[in-house]
Amino acid sequence: MNLELNELSLSIIEEVVESPDHFRIIAHESAGTGLLLDFGVEAEGSLEAGQVLSTVCMAGLATVNLQPQLLGKWQWPHVVVETDYPVAACLYSQYAGWQLSSGKFHAMGSGPMRAAAGVEPLFDKLWYKEEADHVVGILETAMLPPESIFEEISAKTGVEPADITLLIAPTSSVAGNYQVAARSVETAMHKLLELGFDVHRIRSGFGSAPLPPVAANDLQGIGRTNDAILYGSTVTLLMTGDDASIAEILPQVPSKSSSVFGKTFLEIFEAAGRDFYKIDKLLFSPAQVIVQNVDTGRVHVAGEPHVPLVLKSFGLVAE
Repeated sequence: MNLELNELSLSIIEEVVESPDHFRIIAHESAGTGLLLDFGVEAEGSLEAGQVLSTVCMAGLATVNLQPQLLGKWQWPHVVVETDYPVAACLYSQYAGWQLSSGKFHAMGSGPMRAAAGVEPLFDKLWYKEEADHVVGILETAMLPPESIFEEISAKTGVEPADITLLIAPTSSVAGNYQVAARSVETAMHKLLELGFDVHRIRSGFGSAPLPPVAANDLQGIGRTNDAILYGSTVTLLMTGDDASIAEILPQVPSKSSSVFGKTFLEIFEAAGRDFYKIDKLLFSPAQVIVQNVDTGRVHVAGEPHVPLVLKSFGLVAE
């Protein structure tokens, strides 16, 4: 089965390429490396660019928008994600599971190019790989990628460098900040996959996370965007099947299942020597997960938002 995730993403990008000034992005194109769309490294970016970046990350199989919701005593913008294709949108495409590096350049790759490469264990678990004539990827980075990154992607996907489109933005940018906050459903999906749950039982997903203030630097940005998900997000999943298996696994899904829950992500990150791989993997999850069983009508809930930590992370002081 070929879902043509890269083709779906390309159809979204066409509008952006035609109107870069509208989205406040910069398009770089050369004969040797394909198309590079800067959403926040040298470009200013915008909220609309962040919405596009988030949508492309999910291959257009989700709707993403901003909605005002309460955060403590404040009306605060929240990034809301809705998808009826959670496995394809979040796991085949959005999950940032491909580490790319060349010299001083390092970035985590997400987007549908991952499905064409199939280099991650995730694709072996889910039995999916995609053939594509043109691939689309998103890189979370504060540097413009060198030509060697296009060559590496080409080698893994079988697509010529000229047929690669990369969208880039650092966490400490308007668009990059937005696209990380759009990962509420993805974190729930990936956590369930890692716990051995049959994610194909999940038919639809809805998630909400507060949009962090754009950070002054990438370190602060990493802290705020993670806290938005870990302590501020709520995800609702529509599932099929029996209730017993849901009730058994759900308490392990929210971030509070982690032993390091209760500190801001920057505090956790510093304690781990700024090494993501030393952080308890159980932490990377939404604050609250709600499951609606569409077969039985039962509703299961685990976890809850931890607003004081979100306010602390965002630099807000409760009155």
